Amino acid sequence: METESYSERKPINRAKIMVVDDDPYIRVGLSWRLRANNYDTVNVCDGYSAIAMAQKEKPHLIILDLGLPAGDGFAVLKHLQDYPALSVIPVIVLTGRDRDEGNERRSLESGAVAFFQKPPDNAELLAVIRANLQMAWGWRGLDS
Repeated sequence: METESYSERKPINRAKIMVVDDDPYIRVGLSWRLRANNYDTVNVCDGYSAIAMAQKEKPHLIILDLGLPAGDGFAVLKHLQDYPALSVIPVIVLTGRDRDEGNERRSLESGAVAFFQKPPDNAELLAVIRANLQMAWGWRGLDS
C-alpha cells in the first residue's frame, strides 16, 4: 500500500482532499496544485488503499480515478456508499476514460458528485471542489 501525505502544516481551516490515482505524476501534480490552493492532501495509488485511507484519514473530499489496480473506481464508489461515515464525502471522478461510453452516467449514479476527463481544466476543477466542500461541510476556506 503506497500512500503519501502532504499535511505537515495542519491549520484548522484547511480541507483535506484524498487523491486516488495509480499514476504518480497525476497524484503529485494534482497534490501540488491543491496545496497551492490551501488544501491538505493524502495520496493513494489503488482501490483497496483508497477505502482504508478514507476510513483512517476522513478526508473532506476525494478525487478518484476509475482505472485503478486492486479495485477500480466504481468498486471504490460502491464501498464508500456502503459505509455511512464515508458516504457523505463528496467524490469527484477524474479519469482518462471516455464519458461517452457511459462512464460519466455510471459514476454519477454510483455516488460521484462530478466527472472530469484528464486533463481537467484547473479553474473548473477547483471551482467544483470549492462548491462541493461548501455544500457538504459549509467550508469556506482561508479567504472567507
